[in-house]
Amino acid sequence: MTAVDEQTDVRIGGGAPERLADRMYHDLLSPDEIRDVRARVRASSDKVVAPVAARIANGDERTDGFPRDAFDGLASEGLFRLPFPKDVGGDGLAHPATATAVIVEELAYHSNSVAAIFDVHCILAGNALNQGSPEQRERWLRPLVEGEFIGAFATSEPGASSDLSPDAVTTEAVFDGGDWVLNGRKRWITNSVVAGVVVVLARTGSRLSTFIVPTNTPGVTVGTPDRKLGNRGQITADVVLDDVRLSPEYLLGSEGGGLKIALQTLTYGRIGIAAAGVGMAQAALDHTVAHLKSRHAFGGPLGGKQHWQFLMADRTTEIEVARDLYLKAALRLDAGIPFPEPEAAMAKLFGTRLAVDIARDAVQAFGGLGFTYQRGADDAQGPVEAIYRDSKIGEIYEGANEVQKWVIARQLFGREVTG
Repeated sequence: MTAVDEQTDVRIGGGAPERLADRMYHDLLSPDEIRDVRARVRASSDKVVAPVAARIANGDERTDGFPRDAFDGLASEGLFRLPFPKDVGGDGLAHPATATAVIVEELAYHSNSVAAIFDVHCILAGNALNQGSPEQRERWLRPLVEGEFIGAFATSEPGASSDLSPDAVTTEAVFDGGDWVLNGRKRWITNSVVAGVVVVLARTGSRLSTFIVPTNTPGVTVGTPDRKLGNRGQITADVVLDDVRLSPEYLLGSEGGGLKIALQTLTYGRIGIAAAGVGMAQAALDHTVAHLKSRHAFGGPLGGKQHWQFLMADRTTEIEVARDLYLKAALRLDAGIPFPEPEAAMAKLFGTRLAVDIARDAVQAFGGLGFTYQRGADDAQGPVEAIYRDSKIGEIYEGANEVQKWVIARQLFGREVTG
């Protein structure tokens, strides 16, 4: 075995490549608070997520289940407190949305599944609960911040995902005998199999409302977990509501105010998904550059070939743009703009597409090793195959990228033209 082969084997077996962003990216947008958060979260992610990332990426949703050790590790590191105000046990940061997006990027660098779990727990369920009454926030948000239970957020249905118009949402809540009675079926619900509470969007008459639904409520059934191409640690399943009876204090916000809560929450979520795309793109780039520097073929390192030099230069530039886009959108959200468009849509569109592109480049650069998740000769884990599988979902959920293009076009042409 040559020295080059030995170097390659060490890296494929789990060695960490150089973090190129540390010398290629200069963050002139983020306040000092956010740079401190990034350093703290990176250390936590290296400690908690990196050791279990391969197991999560190659697991089976139905047999391996929810990665509780990773979730509990994030809780013990205090990461669930960072997005929230002090009155519910949070850290009370001045820029919570930006901090949250940075957390997602750093988690996705090692595992997009763990990043998605955090996203749904904090950005979707947590942000929605944060818009409730003081009593609701104390009862439901505080334990979520502490990691005492896991949160889920349910808008999608078999026939309604990106379309959240009242006509498309079939889950219905009817006020009967002093209680709300919910019936319907939600689909693709992350964390549902282990969630303590699900925030549910339902039709109330001609409008939409949101409800806090504890999963131990009679009539709530969680289905069999989906088996997916990637993000196998992000357990998703249907949530069925069959005559679920809730007293009025489980209505989140006001009756008819659910669409506003859902859209604002999903806009925040899109910034998080954009950040996850950047995290995966950065990981794929780091692994690829390290491989191109050490892998020798045709008389020298692959990195000596102009094709790879130019491609990696383009990808590094694109990551710079993608990171700035999500930071700008998050900073606008922190500035009090509830729908920071067009930046949120641009960030989600660009960051997630870039993750897929660079992951594909990484597989190509590694050749057969890029297509392998476990090598037969020594059971070494492939370094980029999981990134390739995990990256695709970013272009689909939290509003498909085609929807993001429509949002951007609407900013250009106006609703009177685009509809």
